[in-house]
Amino acid sequence: MGEDGEREGGRARRAVGVLLGVLATPLLLLHLPLAVLPGAAAVTGRLGALERARRTAWSGDRYPAHYRPEPRALRHYLAVRAGTGLVAAVVLGLVGFGAVLAGLLALGAVRGSLGWTDLAGQVLLGGVLLFLAVQGLVSLAALEARLAGDCFGPSEAELLRLRVAELADSRAAVLHAVDAERRRIERDLHDGVQQRLVALRLLLARAGRGADPGRTAELLAQAHRESGELLTELREVAWRVHPSALDALGLDEALAGLAARTALPLRIRCALPGPLPQAVRTAAYFVVSECVTNAAKHSGAAAVEVRVEAVGARLTVEVGDDGAGGADPDGGGLAGLRARVAALDGTLRVHSPRGGPTLVTAELPCA
Repeated sequence: MGEDGEREGGRARRAVGVLLGVLATPLLLLHLPLAVLPGAAAVTGRLGALERARRTAWSGDRYPAHYRPEPRALRHYLAVRAGTGLVAAVVLGLVGFGAVLAGLLALGAVRGSLGWTDLAGQVLLGGVLLFLAVQGLVSLAALEARLAGDCFGPSEAELLRLRVAELADSRAAVLHAVDAERRRIERDLHDGVQQRLVALRLLLARAGRGADPGRTAELLAQAHRESGELLTELREVAWRVHPSALDALGLDEALAGLAARTALPLRIRCALPGPLPQAVRTAAYFVVSECVTNAAKHSGAAAVEVRVEAVGARLTVEVGDDGAGGADPDGGGLAGLRARVAALDGTLRVHSPRGGPTLVTAELPCA
């Protein structure tokens, strides 16, 4: 019953929208001969905005907020809309005239001045004409909807198709970024941790074969230092995979741990009203981590500043450094971050002119 009510309410709103369109037809007809005159673009734009608002409010159409129709396409739409509005006005006028005639026929039948056979023929003819009139109005409304979609932006089906294509692209980008991150971790393990393990094994082997107690103690001390450095490097690799503090303590504490392990001075301002969804806090952490790593390795920065703030249903992450700039937004690291952020319907912007400074801004939906 609720769905039927909503469906009937939608039909009633569309009917009101059609009537409003008919009432606006004189303005559109008046605009036709003036559309080609200089200075008429502003009037055309206002009429287009009114048409878009009417269809959004009464027909339930959704158009992209950022889309602005071309002037030529808008003039074409308004011209065709004037024609369809005029035809719809004529059809509605005929329907109204038919309703008056139907009332007169009913009155004549009641008074006995009209036979029932004649009345039945008139009712049959009137029903056929009413059916044709309604079908004509439905066809005009469908034509107007198609023209409005072509003028003001993609249809809902087109938006859905674009969304599916966007999700497919973001999924492929995320898979590529994950694969690149896996290869980087493998290089870290092979070139760093594995080499240190080999060196530690050799030191212990030499210490085991040594006959000189002093030399053996020296080798054992060196092995102890090597094991400490190995443990530190393993922790670094583990943090790059996924920091345990992110799940246990939250984003602010994970960023504080990142600041403690970073050689550059790192100033963090974190204003979070409450816990964030896991995917959002993970993406935010890796945005900060990757940007800080890039600043330390490539920019020659002396300091990095991080701002994390949740406003409403969006989380804003800003990472700025005072380095040389020139960061490539399409480079491997930043491209991977953009894919990770886009997978959550977020955006990533990079402003890094030559000479600096560099500012990376990520916006992530929290809902």
